[in-house]
Amino acid sequence: MSPVAAPVVPDPARISPLPGLLRQRLLVLDGAMGTMIQRYPLEEEDFRGERFADHPRPLRGNNDLLSLTRPDIIRAIHAEYFAAGADMVETNTFSGTTIAQADYALEHIVYELNYESARLAREVADEYSTPEQPRFVAGAIGPTNRTASLSPDVNRPGFRAVTFDELATAYLEQVRGLVDGGVDTLLIETIFDTLNAKAALFAVQQFFDEGGRQVPIMISGTITDASGRTLSGQTVEAFWNSIRHLPLLSVGLNCALGADQLKVYVRELARLADVSVSAYPNAGLPNAFGGYDESAQEFAALVEDYLKEGLLNVVGGCCGTTPQHIAELRRLADAYPTRGITQEANTEEALEDEEKAANASLTLAGLEPFNIKPDSLFVNIGERCNVTGSRAFARLIRSGDYEAALAVARAQAENGAQVLDVNMDEGMLDSEAAMTTFLHLIASEPDIARLPLMIDSSKWTVIEAGLKCVQGKSIVNSISLKEGPERFKHYARLVRQYGAAVVIMAFDEDGQADSYERRIEICQRSYDILTKEVGFPAEDIIFDPNILTVGTGIEEHRNYALDFIRAVKWIKENLPGCRTSGGVSNISFSYRGNDVVREAMHAAFLYHAIRAGLDMGIVNAGQLAVYDDVPKDLLELCEDVLLNRRPDATERLVDFAETVKQKGKVEVVADAWRSLPVAERLQHALVRGITDFIDQDTEEVRQQVARPLDVIEGPLMSGMNVVGDLFGAGKMFLPQVVKSARVMKKAVAYLQPFLEAEKQGNARQTAGKILLATVKGDVHDIGKNIVGVVLACNNFEIVDLGVMVPLERILDEAQLQGADIIGLSGLITPSLDEMVYVAREMEKRKLQVPLLIGGATTSRLHTAVKIAPAYSGSAVYVNDASRSVGVAASLLGSAKDAYTQTIKDEYAALREDHAGRQRDKSYLTIEAARANGFKADWETTPITKPSFLGTKVLDNYPLDELAQYIDWTPFFHTWELKGRYPRILEDANLGEAARKLFEDAQKMLAEVIANKSLTARAVVGFWPANTKDFDTIEIYEDDTRQQVRDEFFTLRQQSEKAPSVHNIAFSDYLAPKETGRQDYLGGFAVTAGLGIEKLIEQYEADHDDYSSIMIKAIADRLAEAFAERLHERVRREFWGYDPEEHLTGEELIKETYRGIRPAPGYPGCPDHTEKITLFKLLDAEKQTGIILTENLAMYPTAAVSGMYYAHPASNYFGLGKIGRDQVVDLAERKGMPLAELERWLMPNLNYDPQ
Repeated sequence: MSPVAAPVVPDPARISPLPGLLRQRLLVLDGAMGTMIQRYPLEEEDFRGERFADHPRPLRGNNDLLSLTRPDIIRAIHAEYFAAGADMVETNTFSGTTIAQADYALEHIVYELNYESARLAREVADEYSTPEQPRFVAGAIGPTNRTASLSPDVNRPGFRAVTFDELATAYLEQVRGLVDGGVDTLLIETIFDTLNAKAALFAVQQFFDEGGRQVPIMISGTITDASGRTLSGQTVEAFWNSIRHLPLLSVGLNCALGADQLKVYVRELARLADVSVSAYPNAGLPNAFGGYDESAQEFAALVEDYLKEGLLNVVGGCCGTTPQHIAELRRLADAYPTRGITQEANTEEALEDEEKAANASLTLAGLEPFNIKPDSLFVNIGERCNVTGSRAFARLIRSGDYEAALAVARAQAENGAQVLDVNMDEGMLDSEAAMTTFLHLIASEPDIARLPLMIDSSKWTVIEAGLKCVQGKSIVNSISLKEGPERFKHYARLVRQYGAAVVIMAFDEDGQADSYERRIEICQRSYDILTKEVGFPAEDIIFDPNILTVGTGIEEHRNYALDFIRAVKWIKENLPGCRTSGGVSNISFSYRGNDVVREAMHAAFLYHAIRAGLDMGIVNAGQLAVYDDVPKDLLELCEDVLLNRRPDATERLVDFAETVKQKGKVEVVADAWRSLPVAERLQHALVRGITDFIDQDTEEVRQQVARPLDVIEGPLMSGMNVVGDLFGAGKMFLPQVVKSARVMKKAVAYLQPFLEAEKQGNARQTAGKILLATVKGDVHDIGKNIVGVVLACNNFEIVDLGVMVPLERILDEAQLQGADIIGLSGLITPSLDEMVYVAREMEKRKLQVPLLIGGATTSRLHTAVKIAPAYSGSAVYVNDASRSVGVAASLLGSAKDAYTQTIKDEYAALREDHAGRQRDKSYLTIEAARANGFKADWETTPITKPSFLGTKVLDNYPLDELAQYIDWTPFFHTWELKGRYPRILEDANLGEAARKLFEDAQKMLAEVIANKSLTARAVVGFWPANTKDFDTIEIYEDDTRQQVRDEFFTLRQQSEKAPSVHNIAFSDYLAPKETGRQDYLGGFAVTAGLGIEKLIEQYEADHDDYSSIMIKAIADRLAEAFAERLHERVRREFWGYDPEEHLTGEELIKETYRGIRPAPGYPGCPDHTEKITLFKLLDAEKQTGIILTENLAMYPTAAVSGMYYAHPASNYFGLGKIGRDQVVDLAERKGMPLAELERWLMPNLNYDPQ
């Protein structure tokens, strides 16, 4: 570590006003640091500086390092934010931990990095501070790039890439640096995993306990999507319950969402929190290129709604926000009052308020909150995950059968347990390892992880191991005074530091309390120590006054149950705020093996204990008898024993128990639904996607009704209505809906002969007829097919014309079929123009049929600006299948006129706004843009000659090898399950559907590989090449470079850039002819879709839309994986410019390698016509079987093609809009009519060619 100056001592007068200021006025936080850094044209040298010039790893992108190597930039950014009106700036330390810096091999400078970043911000803050507006520095503590709650390996759900201890150690060093550097507060932010945040809070408390200077703590979580949950699955309230154990200056939300989307979650947090609330959203959602378009004024208008509702004490900006955004927030902050805080945060003083303590809730959390209020009903704590209390569970854990052990936990949850007790105390077990493994596995099961956990052990080391695995707020069971008061206080403080509630056993230095008097004496003493000496909140204390076994025949045991019940009543009356609990099965241990008697005893005991005030109990949630259902004679016998009502009570109960004939418990089999009435069986099959019995059930209904059509319009449509309702409510997901449609289609197929016999095949009433088509020249249909399935599930009749459908056929069929709606789909950019042509032709034919627009390249803006003006009828953009039903219903419903007018008004406003934006944008001439192009240092740039020139074909490429390169995230997006793989598999909302879909995909992929039912083929080529006249790439016949074989024509950005930011074309990455350097260009075309038509035909013949869509999605993933694998081989062997490259799968997906493979039709090179030249050079159609349609889509659709660039600085970019001067120039260079070229480039033109 390099030496740093002595710690900067923050001025106490500057820190102390913060809590008061937050109650007086809104404080404004700064905006994005990363966004501002991106405005500087930084190269690798800027990140290295002199000090790291010889560092072995690339450092570009390590923004935190700029505090050491370019402090002038960081200082300037802080100053800009203060000048804009910010009250507080964050230090440049978002990745300032040893964990995050390990990616750059810079762990050794972490303290210095944080210290210098804090010192820099402190200096600037002091320069801007005035008595009227003091300025503050928040020490930014990011989440790291690892998660403690989730496994990065879907095949090892129990694995963790980082441990709690590793996180806490890393955070502790960061905190030291920040506080020594002079921060006023610590801001633990962008929390996507609450366990990471709890490790940070643990480290902060440890720093304070070790004598570090105490500064206030701010917390800010991140809601990742519309599910309203963090990435690790918690709801807002569960998150708040999990992190409120330390005194906080504020709690809030930031990042991932824009102000519009984040508001509902901030509102919920403001309702819950008894501390200040902060929000610093992104500048909207990212655009297609990862940038943010929301202007300062638009951002402020959305945030103003927060302030009108009085939700905030701190307001700022995250990704995409700039000093302009913060200046707007300053204006608003001066005009609105701060949020009122009605309660104080938990403090020792507040805990002395007995009335408040008595009314406080015990707040727990798993993935979801669980709040136990003073008037809450009895809480069932599931007991079966206990190796001491369950021989079966112990056997599973000892044998390592954790899958079956999880089933025990799941059964407890399904049977009504509200908290799950986990105990691994067994002599032959490594209890700490078993606890850690089991809790890690529970975290991967959302249906179990939604519950809070009770970590149960007599060994502190096992309890602590469990606490380090749980992101929610759990219960520790238990600690006691048996080792004396000092040890008791030590454990209690640690429990609090880990953020858990605690069970206190009635146990002290003299042993276990077994009388009423000893019970209340120990509980009173424990309560006083905890609340008065430790500062433990009374509502987080749970007393277990020892449920001991009765009915043993031993005289001293006769009052055990009665004394427990009396002690519970005394605790509730004398120890305000705390809760009571106990292990209920202990009471009946004498009757082990006799479930009838035991269950009756438990029911009777709980009835009396709950009336006395028992709040919760550890029970077998699946075997709780109802008090009123216990036979009267047995109930009387049990109560005689429990309440010690007669001296012979035990003998009488023993005699009865011997007469009881145990009834075997019959397990409910999985097919119990087969005993339901047939209409309900059909509904169950539809909802669950079960085809096994569909023919026989359909036939059974047909025999019961007058006409076969009645089967469809009756139980089948009733079932599909349930499916539609569940899908609309977010309780079913697209893969499940497609499976439901498969069941429906099979049922209808079975009925078809009967329908035709009665000529009623078209007689049923539907919600409307919708004609769907992928437009001319486009062969992509997965999205269209999914929309068709979803609409069919909602009683719309679908006429699907397929792919590459000419506009004449679309409109002719629509008129012939009497279509109520026409739906157009397309994926490639030329399809956008084709849709405009369809709209114009509809106008010519004077049609008034509503037009639905969808597909990957379509957008609401394009529909409003280009399609809607061409058609006087309704043209409506639908962004995903789930919304298609609502839009179609609105277009055909009774209020359709009002709906269509609303859409037209919205689109008119969009057009006006778009026109205004275009007027406000500045563009360079093509000459000026070329002058501002990227200029490489061609004297020093390394150029490697490929290992061969010409082309090479790779036929029958092994599919099992490609499967290892699949990026599964887009696969889930195809099915409209939004989230990143593998995290989506553990998503609390989507996880179950995602896991089932993934399981089906893996099964089909394995079959494809085993049967070789798809063929993967590729061609790759390399050619001598140089740039000519800035934007043209010449391809030469050979390395003599005397004869030009062909030319590629690149497009250059023309929008005006910030100083030192270039207007790029891909040709900038090749050496110009005049440099004399011999450069090379590569190209490729791959497919994994050969043979897919036969599979699709088979599935569709079997009415199996699910498998048809699945095989297309898998083939697409294999093609993309082939492109990724081929590019890897290009870098390492075929071109060989990076032979030592060894990247992980995740690094490949993130494209951390050197070189790029842009494809014609994508954002940087939207000119599809360049594909013609590429295919000619590769002889791709002959070599691979891929053909180009008239609109230059590739068929099979599971295909990828593009160019290879090897320049070390090569990067992807978005072209944006271009001017007419460049288009005219390009038309001349290509020898193409201007109007034709404009058609191909229409979405990128900054002018209207008409």
